[in-house]
Order: sequence, then structure tokens, then C-alpha cells
Amino acid sequence: MLLHVLDALSELPVERAVVVVGHGAERVTKTLQEQAPPHLILDFVEQHVPRGTGDAASVALTAFPDDLDAEDGDIVVLPGDTPLLRPATLAALVRDHREQDAACTILTAHMTHPGGQERIVHDKDERVSRIVEHALATEEERGIEEVNTSIYCFRRSLLAPALRRLSPENTAGEYFLSDVVAVLHDAGYKVVSMVADDPLETAGVNDRFQLAAAESVLRQRINDRWMRRGVTMLDPYRTYVDASVRLSPDVTLFPGTMLHGDTVVGAGVRLGPDVRLTDCAIGEGATVEQAVGEHATVGDGAIVGPFASLPPGSHVPPGVRTGAFYTAPGGEDDSG
Repeated sequence: MLLHVLDALSELPVERAVVVVGHGAERVTKTLQEQAPPHLILDFVEQHVPRGTGDAASVALTAFPDDLDAEDGDIVVLPGDTPLLRPATLAALVRDHREQDAACTILTAHMTHPGGQERIVHDKDERVSRIVEHALATEEERGIEEVNTSIYCFRRSLLAPALRRLSPENTAGEYFLSDVVAVLHDAGYKVVSMVADDPLETAGVNDRFQLAAAESVLRQRINDRWMRRGVTMLDPYRTYVDASVRLSPDVTLFPGTMLHGDTVVGAGVRLGPDVRLTDCAIGEGATVEQAVGEHATVGDGAIVGPFASLPPGSHVPPGVRTGAFYTAPGGEDDSG
């Protein structure tokens, strides 16, 4: 999920990305180092005790060098659970922040039924004066349909001093980053909001239901992109392609095709129905149907299946027709 969040930074001239880690830090760090966009400079800092989003932001600031130009610099703060955020939306947030010469710009969303979301409160000049929790909101404030997404752009020189003004005197006993808004506003600084065109982009993932909903949207985006590049999908709603998969033009994917990991598919390949491949390489013009493969290779023009098994390290030579119920002899698994 964090990889999608980092991808959203791709259209920004980002000098570095700081990831605040806690539980499971070693695994998260390893995965991001291996798979994050190569042009991003990644730093990792650990929040040893989870004391809220405000504390996490303070911890993150320790990773920035002291000689960075703090006067003109901006810091974008993103939650790690918003995989649907588009790069163009994030770029628009930073552009709006700078055009308005704001101390803080908040990405917000309009929701007809906000539920337990934090509400955005504006003053008489239409600037944002504070962000209020649902539980602490008045009846009038609960009628506000503009909600916080926890996505911010701050003027760097103002963020650290404002964080030092936060207090954990709340029901959770934590430091809330959203409280920085009131600190800045009350000090006379300009705080504004930018409403996201599509509220779905800002949706957080906190349970398996929300995860499934986000994966459905991501799958649709990935499939749309590949079809516009010349890949044929007979039923996109039953075709699953990971973001890391590489497809060539004129590939045809039949229903039930699932491609995972570092799978690479050559031009003119026909996959499916009912094929699941993980970290496989499929040569040009090959056909694979009703098969399962992992860390396997299929040569150019080979015909595999139906009902074939390609275990780790196996290789189907070019031009071979395996026939039904084929199980390839396993080779040495070089997947690491």
C-alpha cells in the first residue's frame, strides 16, 4: 500500500521522502528499498512509541538535513493508507499551496454523509480555522460536508514550531497533526483547503472491506492503462494484473487470468482462461491456458496446457506443445 502512496509523489520535484515506521519496521523498510520508485531518495525513521500523527510528523522532521532551505521549502505529509491518491491531485495541491502563499494547504473531500470524519471549519474570510473531531463537533459542525483527508502541504519553516505547540490533552492522549491547523491560524498564518475532485482518491484503508474496495479501483486503473496500450482483455472485471507486471503489445488475456509479481509477458502472447502466474517470463507468441506457474519461463511460441503446472525454476522450451495435464520438471529456483 505504501508503494502506491510513494508513486503519488512521482509528479513532484521531491528531494527526499521520509517514511515513519513502527511495528514491522524491518519488513516495511526492506520492501520499500527494493520496490520504491528509483528516483526517490528514501529515509526511514522509527516512531518507537505511537503517540499520534503530530508526534510522527515531529519524528519525520529529524530526517531532513539542517542545511535544507527551510524558508522556501514545503513539506507534504501523507498517510500511509491512501493507495488511490493520484499524482496529478498531489501536484495540484502543491501548486495551489504555492499560488496562495499559504502556510498550510489541506486536501479535503466533500461527503454527503461524512459519518465519523473530521470536519473542516472555515472562518469569516473562508480560511480554514481548525479541524474538529466528529466526537467533539457541535450539531452545526457535524452538518459540515467538507472533511479532512489527513493530506497536507506545509511551509517547512512553520511546521516544526507549530508542532511544538501541540498538546496531548485529548481523549486519546496523543499529539494530533490536525491541531497544527488551529495553531497556525491563531498565529495569523494563512491556512486554506483544496477539495479533491474525486473523494474516492482520498479514501483510507483500515479494514479488509476497504482494502477490497481499493484493490478493485486499482485493478480497473491498471487494466484501463494496459488496454489503451494495445493489450486485449476479454473480460477486464475478471482479469487481475499487478502494478509490477510488464505486458507487451498485442497480448490477449482471457477471463480468469491473474498475473503477479515480476511477471513479464512478450508480444502476441495468449493467456487464459484461468491462468495464475507469479514472477514468470512468457516468450513472444506463446499460449498458456488453465495453468499455474511460479518463477518459471515459457519459450517463444510454446503452447502450455490446459491444466498445466509450472513449478519454480521450470522452463518450457520454445515451440514445445505440452498437451493437457502437463507438469514441468522443476529446476533450481533462482528467485532468491
